[in-house]
Amino acid sequence: MARQAALVASRCLECGENGGHLDLSECQLCQVPDAVFHLMRNTPLTTCNLSGNLLSKIPPKFALKFCLITELNLSHNKMSKLPEELGDCIELQRLDLSHNSFVNLPNVVFRLPKVKAIFVNNNYIMDLEVEEVQKAKTLEELDVRENPLTIKSHDGLGKITNVRVTLTPRELEEWEEDLDV
Repeated sequence: MARQAALVASRCLECGENGGHLDLSECQLCQVPDAVFHLMRNTPLTTCNLSGNLLSKIPPKFALKFCLITELNLSHNKMSKLPEELGDCIELQRLDLSHNSFVNLPNVVFRLPKVKAIFVNNNYIMDLEVEEVQKAKTLEELDVRENPLTIKSHDGLGKITNVRVTLTPRELEEWEEDLDV
């Protein structure tokens, strides 16, 4: 535990030296420690990498304290929801939620005013609101590969032309193959 705290503290201190890029990846974090908010209070944060941890959520104050970040990597965690306050990250352009436990894509991601790329590949998303994707004015790229999408969601996403949507080719279920006989 002391080694983990020392690692987090040293990475927070390094952040000021490397242009506001906070890398807390692979720190075995179960939550974002309050010490991070304290250590980073005078450092303008531009990117944050929290990938490869054991996070199931990020606290609402994360978005309030770091509202000017442009890139947030939460991949390879155990997350299934996001705080509504994430919508206050007015500069966020790139959001990586891949390799988590999401069963649906939280609507807050579509309220990010400058979001260009969202990665949600390798989750458990079955249903996705195609209309929300189409309405996201700044969205350019959406990666939903390796999700168990319903036929309706997969087909709807495949018809989107204003966003580059990456899908896993859909394989017919056994019962669907039987219908073609």
